[in-house]
Amino acid sequence: MHFDLDENQTMFRDMVRDFARKEIMPLAHRMDQEAMIPADLIAKMRDNGFFGLTFPQEYGGLGVDTITYAVVIEELSRASAGLSVMLTVHNSVGSYPVAMYGSEAARRAFLPRMAAGEIAAFCITEPNAGSDAAALVTSARRTADGWVLNGGKVFVTNGERAAFYVVLARTPGTTGHKDIHAFIVERGAPGLTIAKKEDKMGLRCSDTVAINLEDVQVPAANLLGKEGDGFRVAMSALDGGRIGIAFQALGIGRACLEDAVRYAKTREQFGKPIASLSVIQGMIADMGAELEAARTLGYKAAWLKDQGRPHTKEAAMAKILATEAAWRAADCAVQIHGGYGYCKEYDVERYYRDVRVTRIYEGTSEIQRLVIARKILEEY
Repeated sequence: MHFDLDENQTMFRDMVRDFARKEIMPLAHRMDQEAMIPADLIAKMRDNGFFGLTFPQEYGGLGVDTITYAVVIEELSRASAGLSVMLTVHNSVGSYPVAMYGSEAARRAFLPRMAAGEIAAFCITEPNAGSDAAALVTSARRTADGWVLNGGKVFVTNGERAAFYVVLARTPGTTGHKDIHAFIVERGAPGLTIAKKEDKMGLRCSDTVAINLEDVQVPAANLLGKEGDGFRVAMSALDGGRIGIAFQALGIGRACLEDAVRYAKTREQFGKPIASLSVIQGMIADMGAELEAARTLGYKAAWLKDQGRPHTKEAAMAKILATEAAWRAADCAVQIHGGYGYCKEYDVERYYRDVRVTRIYEGTSEIQRLVIARKILEEY
C-alpha cells in the first residue's frame, strides 16, 4: 500500500492546477456574480480534453483512471466549484450510463461527441421524487419502433447547455423499481423543452433547470440496458458520481483551508498574527485533519472502482465525510476571516455558499447514512 500519485497522475494534477490558476481563478468571482461560464473558457476546457476525461480512448476520450479523475476534479473545484460540477456530471452520471449500458451502436454514436465537449445531463429528480427516486412518474410508453416519454424533471445540472440527456422514466401505471427504464435523449428532440432555470444560492455559474417532456419520441436503440434496468443504471452511475462530488467538496475545503491560513498569517490582533492564537490553530488543525481523512477514503473508493470491485459503501462514506468536512472547513474559514468572511469581496463567502449543496445532491447525507448502514448490516 502506498499513497503517492504515479507519474501520469502527478502530470495531470500539475497541468490542471496550472490551468485552474491561470484560466479559472481570475474569472471565478465574476462567474459567480453573473451566473455564467464564458464560452471561450469552455472552449479551452474542450481543447484540453476535460470533457473526455473518463471516456475510453477508442471513443475519443483520455481514458484516465478514477484517481486521476478525482485529482482533476479537486483541482478544478479549488478554483470554481460551479464550473467543476459541470464536468463531474458530464463525466459521470451524464455519460457513464451510455458507456456501460448503451449498445455498441449507441456508444459509437454518442460517446465521441460527448468526449469532444457536447455536454451531457442526468435527469432523475422530479418534484415528488428526490431521495425516493423510485417514486418518479415520468412515463415511457412502448411503441412499434421505440418509446414515447411524457413528464418532467427538476434540478437538471447542465440542462441548459446539454446536448444529451439521460432520462429515467417508467412504464405507465406501474410503481417501484422494476419498471423503470433509462434512455438517452438528444437536445432538439420534438417535445423536449427547457422550463425554469433555478436562481441558486451557490454554484451559480452551473446551470440548473427543469425540463418538460411532451410526447418525446425516442428510438428503441436509445434504451440503455434492458427494459426495466433503469433503476440499476441510475444507482450504478451515482456510485461513481458520489466519488466526483466528494472530490468537488475536497476542492472547496482545500480552498477554505488555504485562504484561512493565508489570512491568519497576515491578520494581526492583540499585536500579533491571529495564526499564533491557539483557538485559530485549533480550527486549522481540525480543518486539515478532517479533509485529509476524507481524501484518503475518497482515494480508496476511486481505487476500488478502478479495480472493478464493489464500491457503493466506500463511495457513500467518501461523499459524506468529504462534504461534511468541507462544510465545517467553510464555516471555520468564515469565522477566521471575521466580518470580512461575510463580505463578497473575500472568496470564503463564495465557498460557504458553494459547499452547502454538496450535502444534498447525488444523495443527501441522510441517504448516504442509509446506504452505509445497509451495507454494513449485510456484511455482518
